[in-house]
This record gives sequence, C-alpha cells and structure tokens, in this order.
Amino acid sequence: MRNFIVIFIFIFCVNNQSYSQELKKTYFGGGCFWCMEESFDKVEGVTNVVSGYSGGTKPNPTYKEVTYGDTGHIEVVEITYDTNKIGFEELLNVFWKNIDPFDATGQFCDKGYSYKSAAFYMNDNQKKLIEKSIKAIENDFNNKVVTFVKKFEKFYPAEDYHQNYYQTNFINYLLYKKGCGRESRLENIWQQ
Repeated sequence: MRNFIVIFIFIFCVNNQSYSQELKKTYFGGGCFWCMEESFDKVEGVTNVVSGYSGGTKPNPTYKEVTYGDTGHIEVVEITYDTNKIGFEELLNVFWKNIDPFDATGQFCDKGYSYKSAAFYMNDNQKKLIEKSIKAIENDFNNKVVTFVKKFEKFYPAEDYHQNYYQTNFINYLLYKKGCGRESRLENIWQQ
C-alpha cells in the first residue's frame, strides 16, 4: 500500500509540474481600454487583463488627468499571460487585429493623445518583433503605421469602475462600442 501512495504522489507531482504556469506581462494601448480588455480576455493563455495608464510622466494619474490633462499617458491594458500557452508574438497579432494602426488622431471615435495606439516592449527581442510586424503591415496595406513603439516603464491601474467594464456595464458598453464604429472599422481593415 505504501508503494502505491508513493507512486501516486510522484505521478501527481510530475503531472502538476507539466501544467504549471509561466506568467509574464505585456502592455498594449488600443484606444478605449474597455474594448481592449474584452479582446484580450477571450484569448487562450491570457490569465488576467487590467485597464490602466502608461507611457507618461505623472505618477498615479486619474482618468480625468489622462484624458483632459498633459500627463503623457495613454490608455493601456496590462496583459498577464501563460507563456506555456501563448507567446508575445501571438499577443502582438491579437493587438493588431483589434486596432486601427493607421489612425494618427486616436482610435475609432475616441480622439486625442490618450487614445493613440501603442505597443510596449520589455526587451530588444520584443522591440524587433514589433518593428518586424509593422513593416509587414505597411507592406501589406501600402500605408504607414502610426502606432507608437515604446519601451515599457511603469503601469498605473485605472480606477475600479473601469475594470471589467464590458462585463459589469454590458448594455452601456455595447451601445458605446457600436456607436463608436469599432467593429465595422476593424472589419474594413482586417477582412481584406
């Protein structure tokens, strides 16, 4: 009986190690962080998505300061992902399919600096992958990508009422998303 228990514990431990998570974080700005949160929440291997601000200089900015002030921040999402299930390059592809990389004034109906698109990198390899993907998009569309490529510095979570907004305020969110023309524009760009 003791040998059976030892074998069971050994098999259990080995199996659990093969299912362990290797978690990393990455950051993308794609206009409205509510919409980006929804897009990445649905991706296999993504374990958490948080709306927030990054790219600027003001510590702990508020939504009002980012949107109407001069903080240098943009709306971003912090994506926690399991590298055993998905990699940065795949997440980058999801990012591109959920933004308009050619809009220099913001994203969809949200205009202004805080709504511009941005891909943040943590290291030289990620920077190269972003730059490579930009060249591919520019070649495919014969158009200049205006998405920022920024070195990641600091992330500030947005106020609680912004988190999971697409779930907690579902009807308001759907009205906003439809009225903003996000889905129709994305179809026009990526369904060629």
